[in-house]
Amino acid sequence: MIKRLSILSLCLVALCMPVRAEKHYKPHISIGAHAGTDMSKMSFSPSVKQKFESGMCGGISIRYAEERLVGILAELNFVQRGWKEDFEDSPLAYSRKLNYFELPIMTHIYFGPPRFKCFFNLGPEFCYMISESTKANFDYTNPTEAEGWPTKSRMTEQLVDPVKNKFDYGICAGFGCEFFLTPRNSAYIEGRYYYGLGNIFPSTKADTFSASRNMTISITLGYHFRIK
Repeated sequence: MIKRLSILSLCLVALCMPVRAEKHYKPHISIGAHAGTDMSKMSFSPSVKQKFESGMCGGISIRYAEERLVGILAELNFVQRGWKEDFEDSPLAYSRKLNYFELPIMTHIYFGPPRFKCFFNLGPEFCYMISESTKANFDYTNPTEAEGWPTKSRMTEQLVDPVKNKFDYGICAGFGCEFFLTPRNSAYIEGRYYYGLGNIFPSTKADTFSASRNMTISITLGYHFRIK
């Protein structure tokens, strides 16, 4: 009986030791910077034939993380979004670029050995459009008169309609890998997807589009320095 109790006590001690050790975590705070490229489209309803519009993205970040797998990551970024019209075989070209400041606040989940970790980011994102630009090789204010304009019925309102809602919000998710050059210095690469939940154009029943949402895929390279 005593032997059984001794074995049980040892098992309980072994189980409690890791739990107690977990309480002595050391929080890590890192700051960083990143830059990369992105590809964007719009989710229009009714649909519009599009291609991806390329742009730039970059910003600064702060990360608070525990030793136990989970942390919080916040960023302040500049990102270029928009879309490019797909005229198929026509020589016509039109693209619209929307420039945003964005603030994603994400749960940061990481795993792996000390020198090399994989991570997953997920959370809400808030954006504000600061400027826009349009490029076209025809008079897009009167597109149906352009030479080579498609004979089939095609939406044209998105070519000239001004952006009504400069504030945008949505969900972003990313996956990447981080390599620790030293215990305080690391470099990483991340691929991320953003889906907007707000509409850039009015979306009442009387308006043309019931949905006009941003969609962006980005790839960035970054650097983190642990300050604590």
